[in-house]
Amino acid sequence: MKALILAGGKGTRLRPLTYTGAKQLVPVANKPILWYGIEEMVAAGITDIGIIISSETGTEVQAKTGNGDRFGAKITYILQDQPAGLAHAVKVAYPFLEDSPFVMYLGDNLIQQGDLSYFLQKFTNQQQDAIILLRQVSNPSAFGVARIDETGRVLQLVEKPKVPPSNLALVGVYFFSPVIHDAIACIQPSARGELEITDAIQCLIDQQKQVLACQLQGWWLDTGKKDDLLEANRLILDTYLNTKILGEIDAESNIIGRVQIGTHSQLVNTTIRGPVVIGSNCYLENCFIGPYTSIADNTQLIESDIEHSVVLEGAKITRIHQRIIDSVIGQRAQLTTAPQRPKALRFMIGDDCQIELT
Repeated sequence: MKALILAGGKGTRLRPLTYTGAKQLVPVANKPILWYGIEEMVAAGITDIGIIISSETGTEVQAKTGNGDRFGAKITYILQDQPAGLAHAVKVAYPFLEDSPFVMYLGDNLIQQGDLSYFLQKFTNQQQDAIILLRQVSNPSAFGVARIDETGRVLQLVEKPKVPPSNLALVGVYFFSPVIHDAIACIQPSARGELEITDAIQCLIDQQKQVLACQLQGWWLDTGKKDDLLEANRLILDTYLNTKILGEIDAESNIIGRVQIGTHSQLVNTTIRGPVVIGSNCYLENCFIGPYTSIADNTQLIESDIEHSVVLEGAKITRIHQRIIDSVIGQRAQLTTAPQRPKALRFMIGDDCQIELT
């Protein structure tokens, strides 16, 4: 059994952050989104992993993620030279996949940990040609949608339909036997010029292959937008964070709830109300850090209040007298202010920005 994780794409919905980096490397609870998928594969027993990368961000993904040793996996990087669809990604990955069954996972998705193992076992035991994971959603027109019968057999797949046949959306996790390669060879590019994986699965259905749908019961998030990223950060902190204090905390500082603080970080007269994670080599002075905030390594916060936000590595936030909420602050961004204002602030700030509020 192999795994194919898709980590290409331009990440247009997360701009300006993704002007300078891969969307799959944006951190949630101080860990790149992509790594959660890799860890989920390894936890399910799949250690031979191919990662689809693009020419724009592939070098960064490789440099950050490495050869898989840190995860107990072997990672092979596969270049998709154009964003030509999910089925096209499987096509270019054939030299890696060969005739092995595999799970395909969209690298900017997050599912509740442990769910993959359950569905992998079902796929293996029932020897299906394909299993697709579905989730009930309130806006099915924004997704690929499935129509299934009472036994869970898939009857039809439609990509972003104006009139959805159900409210069951594809969540970006697929289990395939090698027959999917023959189905991909039979399809043509869609109206948007891509080889759609939904068309390939529909080809399997039309050929009377065994295509089963399973509904995901745990949480699932597509982290393609700022609010989705913040919600993923909230869920991860809420579900998995344990208290671990490795930094230095002075007598005037106060820590409430579940909080992690990395090595060589310093807190001076600062209150933290968890769940909160703070990386290594950070300096916080005269600050309030509210719930559901992640602060990455090498950041500096002075005389500032922030909550329900994600701060990326190397950012500096100085003397922001208004509380920052619901924000994503890019790598090495510098944010400072002059006179006090009585309003909360919301930001989506890209890497290396310098912003002064006057």
